[in-house]
Amino acid sequence: MPEPFRLIQAGAGGMGRAWLRTIADNPDVDLVGLVDLDVAVARAAADEHGFSAVPVAASIDSLGVEADAVIDVTVPVAHPVVSVEALQRGLPVLCEKPLAETVRECLTMVAASEVSGKLLMVSQSRRYFRAAAAFGRQLAELGTLGTLSCEFFKAPHFSGFRERMAEPLLVDMAIHQFDLARKLIDSEPVSVYCESYNPDWSWFDGNAAASAIFRFADGTRFAFTGSWCAPGLETSWNGSWRASASGGTATWDGDNPPVAELDSGDTLPAVLVDDPEQIAGSLVEFVAAVRSSTVPQSEVHSNVISIAMVEAAVRSASSGAPVQIADVLEAAYAEALATTEEASLRATLESWPSVLKVVGL
Repeated sequence: MPEPFRLIQAGAGGMGRAWLRTIADNPDVDLVGLVDLDVAVARAAADEHGFSAVPVAASIDSLGVEADAVIDVTVPVAHPVVSVEALQRGLPVLCEKPLAETVRECLTMVAASEVSGKLLMVSQSRRYFRAAAAFGRQLAELGTLGTLSCEFFKAPHFSGFRERMAEPLLVDMAIHQFDLARKLIDSEPVSVYCESYNPDWSWFDGNAAASAIFRFADGTRFAFTGSWCAPGLETSWNGSWRASASGGTATWDGDNPPVAELDSGDTLPAVLVDDPEQIAGSLVEFVAAVRSSTVPQSEVHSNVISIAMVEAAVRSASSGAPVQIADVLEAAYAEALATTEEASLRATLESWPSVLKVVGL
């Protein structure tokens, strides 16, 4: 058995506590330090989850401990700073989603991973639902996929920043469904047309509802429609999915095992595997990838495309016209070149022959 994998966690808020529970439940990892700008919050969170002997501090440098990797559970605006600093210290990073608030910042984080030679992976927890994996296996047996759709209707009263955002549904939520669509379709997005709006009864300041149609490179269309002010008959937080393919149809309600029917009328059973789910799945894959030097799901280069889907949808909703994913990436790359000051990161950005090739488009 290998030695336990030593982790420093940055961030001790609500999501940080969820990660602490996940770390405590995984015998293959050890928490060796917890960082938060509010050291008292960090101490209380560590003690609450059985880590009373673990040191806490306001920064990784102040901890003075040896570690194998960092989990970045800080607020999204802090990800580019916290994750890049950890990479520059020679530590692989598992970063909570979203990777960053803009594609421009994401590209700088890609450069930091390349400069350091260390893994930067994003925790896209929806990829680790057993039922979602079973749904994906069914799609692979149904032949050519034509349409994948997801309906997402919830009525949460968050209070705070989400209710003041200009595009709360698209920016704060839809990346889960957009990213999962990439995995299920097994192709990459080319363009999107999106409309967003705010129903009269909405308690959000910004657009709490949206509909978007993505065209993928293999010809598949992914249709997303949803609302965060939809009381009654709410969907799962994962959304409600339907796939239409040449050999049949599959549906998934977001919670229970998916259902599929072949064109012959026969049922295609769902095969669920007892793998770890949600962030526990992210953690297991991350540790395995670092130990084996393999490329995991949601490695930083690839994950940038999911962020670009969100940014493209917002741009389309604002302009009223379809938006090419490549255009979003090219514009973000130009901004990154113009704004990145750190010499090694800028040199790496300048060395790229094509930003599209770098992220895998």
